[in-house]
Amino acid sequence: MDDPEKMKQAAAERGKKLGLTYAGALLPKEAHALMQSGARLVDVRTKPELQYVGRVPGATEIEWQTYPGNRPNPEFLAELAALVGKDQPVMFLCRSGARSHSAAEAATRAGWRETYNVLEGFEGAKDAAQHRNSVGGWRFAGLPWTQG
Repeated sequence: MDDPEKMKQAAAERGKKLGLTYAGALLPKEAHALMQSGARLVDVRTKPELQYVGRVPGATEIEWQTYPGNRPNPEFLAELAALVGKDQPVMFLCRSGARSHSAAEAATRAGWRETYNVLEGFEGAKDAAQHRNSVGGWRFAGLPWTQG
């Protein structure tokens, strides 16, 4: 599925099923395709996660929670507003899809018109051995990323 509007429609349908308050929920490959067509990807992981786990080339990086301590970033919405217009489609990515869900909700409440969560996140869910990167996620899907 290469049509951005069809991907957004699929994301909206998923979002409806999940009871989301924002535009929808994307699979990693859909998010990558939409990024190529102009949507902004905002990675909300902490700076150490980006440094040691990996980054998505071209993503905007704004911590949802600060490190250390995992406290809410009080400047998140101001930082987002400085980098992403409220009329621009914006997709949020974290490790597994939980923090990015909260970021999409907050951005929607703050006036962004078209926000999405990237399901599965960068590393995906834990497998039976409690390891990530083997069940879903950006890296598992073989999408572009860099280390460090």
